[in-house]
Amino acid sequence: METNGVKVKANLSDGVNNQEIETPNNITIKGILGLLMANVETTEDEDEENGGNFKKNKRKKKVISLGMGDPTAYSCFHSPDVAQNAVLETLASHKFNGYSPTVGLPQTRRAIADYLSRDLPEKLCADDVYVTAGCTQAIEIALSILARPGANILLPRPGFPIYALCAAFRHIEVRYFDLVPDKGWEVDLNAVEALADRNTIGIVVINPGNPCGNVYSYQHLQEIAETAKKLRTIVIADEVYGHLAFGAKPFVSMGVFGAIAPVLTLGSLSKRWLVPGWRLGWLVTNDPNGTFKNPKFVERIKKYCDICGGPATFIQAAVPRIIQQTEEFFFRKTINLLKWTADICCEKIKEIPCISCPHKPEGSMAVMVKLNLSLLTDISDDIDFCFKLAKEESVILLPGLAVGLKNWIRITFAADPPSLEEALGRLKSFCQRHSYQENAHC
Repeated sequence: METNGVKVKANLSDGVNNQEIETPNNITIKGILGLLMANVETTEDEDEENGGNFKKNKRKKKVISLGMGDPTAYSCFHSPDVAQNAVLETLASHKFNGYSPTVGLPQTRRAIADYLSRDLPEKLCADDVYVTAGCTQAIEIALSILARPGANILLPRPGFPIYALCAAFRHIEVRYFDLVPDKGWEVDLNAVEALADRNTIGIVVINPGNPCGNVYSYQHLQEIAETAKKLRTIVIADEVYGHLAFGAKPFVSMGVFGAIAPVLTLGSLSKRWLVPGWRLGWLVTNDPNGTFKNPKFVERIKKYCDICGGPATFIQAAVPRIIQQTEEFFFRKTINLLKWTADICCEKIKEIPCISCPHKPEGSMAVMVKLNLSLLTDISDDIDFCFKLAKEESVILLPGLAVGLKNWIRITFAADPPSLEEALGRLKSFCQRHSYQENAHC
C-alpha cells in the first residue's frame, strides 16, 4: 500500500539486520510493539562466586511492557464479576448461539443508548446505536460511510494511528492538526480552520486522550463543536476511554454539543470495564437536528454493518446486565488505581533528566513524554531509543513516531505499581548509561 509515511530503520536483536518501519500511515501500535518484543534481550549478566573466583552467568530478565493499552495484562486490573457472570449466563442459556442483527441485538442497542444518555441533554434511542466489534471497527465503519472522492479528514497529532490506516484504505486524504502540550494537549483550532475545506468529512477528537492522557474541559469541547459548525463538518468523537478521568476536569461527552454540530460517538466496553478482548464497541449518532437521520445515510451504515458483522451474539446479550448491574465501587477502584499509577509514573520521570512530561495525565491510561536527545550519547531518535531499551532492559515503550510525534515516547501507566516502578527504574538506569555525563566519567 502506498502511503506518505516516513521510513525509518531499527536494529533487531542480532545487531546486523535492519528492519524498515514505515510510519505513520501504515503502522499499527501492535505491529511496532511486536518488533520491539522481538528485540528483547531476555538475559542479563549475574556474578557468581566460585572458590574466590567470579564468573558471569546469564539469568532471565522479566519483560515489562508499558507499550500497549491493555491493563488486563496485570492482575490488579480485572473485570467486574457481574460482567463475567453475565457472559456465562447468556452462553449457558443456549439462546444466543445464532446470528444477531448486523446492527446489533435490539436489547443491546437500547442498553447502550440508555447508558450514554445519562451524560446527554437529549435521550438517545436504540436506532441511534450500531453495535461493533470493538472501537476499531467503529472507526472503520465511520470512515467508510463518510468516504467520497476527494475527501479529507482532520486527525490529531499525536493520535491513534488506526485512523490514518483506515483513511489510507478508503483513499481519504489525512490532514493533521497539532495538539498543544503546554495547553493540556488542547486542539489547535486555528490550525483546524486553516486545514479544512469543503471536502473535509470530519474532525476526530479523542477524549479522554490517547496517547496524551488529557481530558478536555466543557468549554474547549464547545469551542470544537462551534468550529465544526463554522466549517460545516461533523465531529468524530472517540470516547473509548470515556469516564476514565481522575484529574480536576470531569469527563464530558462530545455528544452534549450534538445540537451545535453533528457528532458520531465511538466507544466500547473495553477500557472502563477492563474487557478489551471481548471486542464490544459502538458507533452512535448524536444529532438532535437530524443530519444523520437521512434515509440514505442510515441505509449506508446498515449495509456496511451487513458486510462487517459484529461481536459475538452471546457477548452482546450480556451487555444490558453488565451496564445496569456494575457497581460504582468497581469504577471508583479503577479510577483510584489509575490515578495512583499515573502519579508514580510522573514522579519517576522527574528523576530522569533526558525525559520530561509537559502535562501530567488527567485520564485514560497513557502519557506522552519528551526525549532530550542532546543529553544522550548514542541515541539517534525515539525509535532507536525504544529498540535499545528493549534489548538492554527488557522494557517496552511505544516510540512517539508511531503516534505522530517524533522524539517523544508514550508510556502506558496502567500496570501494577511494583512492575511500573521496576520498569521506570530500568528506564532511569538505561538513560544514565547512555548519558553524556555518565560516559564522561568512563
